[in-house]
Amino acid sequence: MELSTEKSWRKHAAVYESSRTYGIRSMNMDSGQMGMPMSDPGAWATAMNNLGMAPMSMTGQPLMSDFDPSLGMMTGIAPMNPMMPGLGIVPPPISQDMPVVKEIIHCKSCTLFPPNPNLPPPATRERPPGCKTVFVGGLPENATEQLIVEVFEQCGEIVAIRKSKKNFCHIRFAEECTVDKALFLSGYRIRLGSSTDKKDTGRLHVDFAQARDDLYEWECRQRMLAREERHRRRIEEDLLRPPSPPPIVHYSEHECSQLGEKLKDDSLFPDAIRVLLTWVERGEVNRRNANNFYSMIQSSNSHIRRLMNEKATHEKEMEEAKEKFKNALAGILVQFEQIVSVFRAASKQKAWDHFSKAQRKNLDMWRKQAEEIRNIHNEELMGIRREEEMEMSDDDMEDASESKDSDDSGPAAQVEALKEENDSLRCQLDAYRNEVELLKQEQGKVASVPPQHSEEEATRRQQLSFLQQALQGMQKQLLKIRDELKQREAELERSAEEKQRLESQVQSLQERGRSFPLAHTPQVRIPRLRLPDTLTYCDASIQRIISTFLHVHPFGASIEYICSYLQRLDTKISTSEVEALLARLPCTFTQQLTGVGASLEKRWKFCGFEGIKTT
Repeated sequence: MELSTEKSWRKHAAVYESSRTYGIRSMNMDSGQMGMPMSDPGAWATAMNNLGMAPMSMTGQPLMSDFDPSLGMMTGIAPMNPMMPGLGIVPPPISQDMPVVKEIIHCKSCTLFPPNPNLPPPATRERPPGCKTVFVGGLPENATEQLIVEVFEQCGEIVAIRKSKKNFCHIRFAEECTVDKALFLSGYRIRLGSSTDKKDTGRLHVDFAQARDDLYEWECRQRMLAREERHRRRIEEDLLRPPSPPPIVHYSEHECSQLGEKLKDDSLFPDAIRVLLTWVERGEVNRRNANNFYSMIQSSNSHIRRLMNEKATHEKEMEEAKEKFKNALAGILVQFEQIVSVFRAASKQKAWDHFSKAQRKNLDMWRKQAEEIRNIHNEELMGIRREEEMEMSDDDMEDASESKDSDDSGPAAQVEALKEENDSLRCQLDAYRNEVELLKQEQGKVASVPPQHSEEEATRRQQLSFLQQALQGMQKQLLKIRDELKQREAELERSAEEKQRLESQVQSLQERGRSFPLAHTPQVRIPRLRLPDTLTYCDASIQRIISTFLHVHPFGASIEYICSYLQRLDTKISTSEVEALLARLPCTFTQQLTGVGASLEKRWKFCGFEGIKTT
């Protein structure tokens, strides 16, 4: 029985492969043509069970009512296709990593045969946005709309079908996800019933279709989502937006009295001054409340002294904090110097020989780290001192500029100012004269006016008298300025004569010095030493100390020896700073190499007197 079943299935597979390759031409559904008698349902059920499918006849009727698909299934065989009659669902999308196995699908009016699994998957176009419509091509010529509904209704609810006379149609589903289920049928060969006629067979081609209804619904849905997103963002912005300040009330007597009390309170002054500023900018000041506004402005002005005191207090606290930081940094530097001194003492031969090689390596590394940290903090402290010196020099420059300005405002500057004032007074005097002449002309015209205009004439006479008095005052002031101008000019002449007399005395002294005999005095040629312009007072002091030290050591000294001497005087002096200062003064200090081989050493020498030669 098993041998006959195997032979019948081999023949069935050969017939199915030939029908899929060359088309179903002369395939009959008799039991003789299939190679398996339909009267033997047991063999048919066993074969279907081995393939993992429910035993079904060619008409779609189950052969065994009590069949359990979980029993008797062969290992390695894919499970039955869920699109078979009785299930009515399409499997969920299968991952790309797992191979897709398509099986035969039996419907009431037709049968769907899967494509060759070795062929590439059918090509599809790019999916339009919101696609719910599919194109179905390759339908049999005798296919009806009822048949299309029977096949594709298992994928999902169908909204509309537009069938063409050329063996294709468009199917619109209710949901977008059903389109993917319909694409699963692309490549299947369909056969109506058991007929082998060419008009009853066809190969399905399912693809995405672009429909205006789908695009319109998708755009409406996108607009709705955009509106919801904007609404959500607006709500979030409203929640995150800081609350608006309370509105400022308009001016009234009651509000004015309350604001006056708030202006006197230091804690409420910022809010009160904002209200007062708003009232003034609104233009709520008039003749009736001008006194109230004046008193409030006066109260605001009284806070200036308090604010200045607070500023001075904060500045004092800042200076104290700076001084405290500087003192703490100086103490830290002293401790660093002590640590470095300990390392240097340990590096001497008396103690160095008693340490092991690893200990010496660690001590050398620790000493270098401590020196680097010490130099960094030392440069920071020197930077603070330089900033203080620059501030002091800026203050000195400001004082010098003020004194220079005061010196420049001597007799010449005063004379120029008096001349400008004299010119302005002359212009004012001419203007007053013109006004007086105009008033006199008007008075002459008014002499023939009847007595009813006597009041206007009185006011004009009064104006004329005021102008005359002002003119007299201006003339007196002009005469006074002229006298002062004459005095200044006399002082300038006397100062010029004094200057000439002093210049003549200087010339006479120079002539007498040239005629003095210089026979017994040796001629000494001293070169001019050009010092850098940026040499500070501290650098000059260090230069004098180093010059004295090197003058005592005529064979020179190393930079470490010089720094050790200077650090006894001031522990805040660094080696890099001293070496930079020596390099900036090449006319005073020179660096030379002494020794041979391993004892080669760089030494600095004092050369300030080498340029002086006597003849």
